[in-house]
Amino acid sequence: MPKNSTTPGHSRALTKRHKIAIAGVATLGAAAVAFTAVPGNAQTTTSEAAAAPAAYSSEQLKGLRASASEQLAEASLQGKAAEAKEKAAAAAKAKADAKAKAEAAAKKKAAEAAAAKKAAAERKAKEAASRSAQRTKVKAVAAKTYSNNLDGWIKESLDIMKSKGIPGTYNGLYRNIMRESSGNPNAINGWDVNAINGTPSIGLLQVIKPTFNAYHVAGTAWSQYDPVANITAAANYAADKYGSIDNVNGAY
Repeated sequence: MPKNSTTPGHSRALTKRHKIAIAGVATLGAAAVAFTAVPGNAQTTTSEAAAAPAAYSSEQLKGLRASASEQLAEASLQGKAAEAKEKAAAAAKAKADAKAKAEAAAKKKAAEAAAAKKAAAERKAKEAASRSAQRTKVKAVAAKTYSNNLDGWIKESLDIMKSKGIPGTYNGLYRNIMRESSGNPNAINGWDVNAINGTPSIGLLQVIKPTFNAYHVAGTAWSQYDPVANITAAANYAADKYGSIDNVNGAY
């Protein structure tokens, strides 16, 4: 393989203009050589003159050389301008790419922020809905209602007894109520020893005033005639004396 004879630092390929200019210089050189090779006193015939290469004067050669130099200089300037134009285009493209990349990154960041904000809002709304549902559930439990009859009075009393840890069942309460008052919350015993002593038995489970006061359950009315207060106080007394109202089968 032939060695690279290109001078270091000048490895850029020749442009078309450079090649044309160099070819022109080579032609001029050849012409100059031909001019100097012709003797000054040589005589030629018309046919020989027609066949021989055209001869140039030294002034003409100077002009040709100057023209070639100018063409080379112009070609060099055009090459530099083209190179500068390419560099400018490359720089503009790099700048545009960087700008597009920055805009894409900013758009992605904004989208991620919006998604995070939306997720946080949805989570907050879900938590609020959950709290609302819990409050509604608690409110529904607190707002439990009971019918204003013997069944409702017993059921309400049982809920209070359960919250206070007082034992007793629906059947135990019902059985004793029916025996003591037949389910009449205003029933009064005016003939037994308690009545003679001035403290008659009153209400569904026929509770005397001292017993009612001693075993009254907080949260119920302070009246022996109140069905729920009467049942709950009597059940509390029976639990203390007999273990449960269910264990009472007669006068107590």
